[in-house]
Amino acid sequence: MDKSNRTVSIKRTFDASIELVWEAWTQPEHIAQWWSPKGMETKVIEHHFEIGGKWKYIMPMPDGNEFIAEGTYTDIVKLEKISSSANFKPMTEGVKIEALFKKNGSQTDFTFNVIHPTEAYRIAQEKMGILNGWGSVFTRLDEYLNTNLTT
Repeated sequence: MDKSNRTVSIKRTFDASIELVWEAWTQPEHIAQWWSPKGMETKVIEHHFEIGGKWKYIMPMPDGNEFIAEGTYTDIVKLEKISSSANFKPMTEGVKIEALFKKNGSQTDFTFNVIHPTEAYRIAQEKMGILNGWGSVFTRLDEYLNTNLTT
């Protein structure tokens, strides 16, 4: 089934090796440092990095509520692809996410796809600011890679 009209894609090139970018995506101690927008903290509650494994991260919000991100890994190809079901409560539920990694010399080309169940849901998410939200998360990842994970 064509998913192009249901998908939000974000592309970045990180000035870090594919191995470092992969490590930042797959190790809970690294995920806790960059997964949330700037100024928010991420607590890794569950992280079973294997097909069928569950993950759950909690971000306390300034109003005292919690933003919960969770899902189940559906596909993992080392240094290439991570796919997962995903819920980002209370804002986005029932989506799939894909993180795609491609070596580009000493850099890593990265594509992040959020696949929504319907085109209407994708449009609503775009209006709500999905690109800005994830964009700020990947800016944090870029900063983290360059300050903490350099080789």
